[in-house]
Amino acid sequence: MNEPTTAMGYRRNVLDSREHVARRTPSKTPSGRAQALGLRGAVYAAAGLTFFVLLFLIGYILVRGIPYLTPSLFEWKYTSDNCSMMPAIVTTLKMTGLSLLIAIPISVFTAVYLVEYAKRGNRLVGLIRLTTETLSGIPSIVYGLFGLLFFVTQLGWGMSLAAGALTLAIMILPLIMRSTEEALLAVPDLYREASFGLGAGKLRTTFRIVLPSAMPGILAGIILAVGRVVGETAALMYTAGTATDAASGLLSSGRTLAVHMYCLSSEGLHTNQAYATAVVLLLIVLVMNTISALVARKLTKS
Repeated sequence: MNEPTTAMGYRRNVLDSREHVARRTPSKTPSGRAQALGLRGAVYAAAGLTFFVLLFLIGYILVRGIPYLTPSLFEWKYTSDNCSMMPAIVTTLKMTGLSLLIAIPISVFTAVYLVEYAKRGNRLVGLIRLTTETLSGIPSIVYGLFGLLFFVTQLGWGMSLAAGALTLAIMILPLIMRSTEEALLAVPDLYREASFGLGAGKLRTTFRIVLPSAMPGILAGIILAVGRVVGETAALMYTAGTATDAASGLLSSGRTLAVHMYCLSSEGLHTNQAYATAVVLLLIVLVMNTISALVARKLTKS
């Protein structure tokens, strides 16, 4: 008799607790369902509006620019008649590659130090993060003024590819560093513990286990940095100049596609060619993002 009594008492306690929870849990009232539907509708509306604005922007540029994509726009020599963008395309590729070559190693190694090697409570870590936040909030025109005063004037480089690339590298350092830091923090500690358990050291674990696992997030930050470099105008007008010829060396001047488009539109005489330049700029950014996504997918699978 003791066991059934105990079982019945246990069952009664469970039922009483369920009734107590049910009494405390609010029921789905019509007003609650209406509120949930309203919030869901607001989320869908915001997402749809964002997608519509993006499609409208891209479609408007394509409609206005594609009819003016003539062969003369891709001639190697710029003249006032053809308004060729080929020198600007070459300068854009050089500027992007050089700035990324400078910024990526510094920002990635800094993020590795902050996440993997720095001790907790280190004052240097707080100072680096404060500096990064400050740099990310500085307007690009201030970077351009700094590049003009230091690289162009103080160092005597003049309006050059090197001055523009170093200025852009300083601009994108915080962006790549913070995205790399977040990607490294997202890697589970189980990966590190398993590597240490197999006898691997700190350096080998970082570069053979942690970094490959965080590579998609790192590449996402690099993609954002590429978009900022390609679309930058204010800083480059003060540092790289607006020369119509392609930059042949590190100390030669040249204009990127964004600066080329700004110059054409500000003159007011070649607005159609400016729209055509915007189409090519969109295609270049799309190709770069696609290549980066493919590389990230391949690294993730491997």
